[in-house]
Amino acid sequence: MRLLRFDDGGRAATGVRLGDAVVPVAALQGCPEDTVAILAGGPAMRARVLAAARASDARRPLAGLRLLMPVERPGKVVCIGLNYALHAREGGNPIPDYPAVFLRVQSSLVGPDAPMLRPGCSTKLDYEAELAIVIGKAARCVTEAEALDHVGAYSLFNDGSVRDYQRRSTQWTMGKNFDATGAFGPELVTPDELPPGAAPLRIAARVDGATVQDSTTGDMIFPVARCIAILSEVMTLEPGDVIATGTPSGVGYARKPPLFLAPGMVVEVEVEGIGVLRNTIADDPAFAG
Repeated sequence: MRLLRFDDGGRAATGVRLGDAVVPVAALQGCPEDTVAILAGGPAMRARVLAAARASDARRPLAGLRLLMPVERPGKVVCIGLNYALHAREGGNPIPDYPAVFLRVQSSLVGPDAPMLRPGCSTKLDYEAELAIVIGKAARCVTEAEALDHVGAYSLFNDGSVRDYQRRSTQWTMGKNFDATGAFGPELVTPDELPPGAAPLRIAARVDGATVQDSTTGDMIFPVARCIAILSEVMTLEPGDVIATGTPSGVGYARKPPLFLAPGMVVEVEVEGIGVLRNTIADDPAFAG
């Protein structure tokens, strides 16, 4: 099943995508209208919502809808750094035996087709194509064998990074949390539509149509199940939490010459079987004047 959120006359609505059409969940009797509630209901709830959507004639064309982030306010956005071997090497880092982990705040993210903002204090905004995990069932101290049972859906993530601020200290928080520098969406794809652990799937990024990252999720150092097991040892992962699983090689700062994002550029993140997350780049108006 594919779930999304869209602007319905100024009100956020949830929909089930069926090909080129979207069925508003509000039209489906007895179905929760929130993406997280649907995921938290488990496979039985997802099957119920999908069956109701397929039987409904309350369909709208996908074209023309303004899509929103597929989870309105994730409780936690947990990011895995250096999770592809070639990406670690291109930055001069050793292959880790334990993942680098950092958090993003909600204000640092935008949805599909919304502008990612380059802050006025830096010209070094970088792209990072990533597979995103959305938790469907609470996880605490789960094993790798149990971990995939806690995945509610997968989506796409652009972990936009302001590189000079990222490197101002040993912690990456500041460079990863400028307002509206990252992106998440456009929809949630439930695990039954993808191979276990969403691997191996091609993952790529394009800037103005040119492919700049091209790899496979099968090359992760810490695959999906391992990421969930490691994180759940420390924190309770709750329904709606998002895990960004790291980016492959080809990021802008490591290219020769470097490729940083500037206003007017278009960035696309694509993962096979999930879709395309597209965003334009604009200057952050907060820095004007």
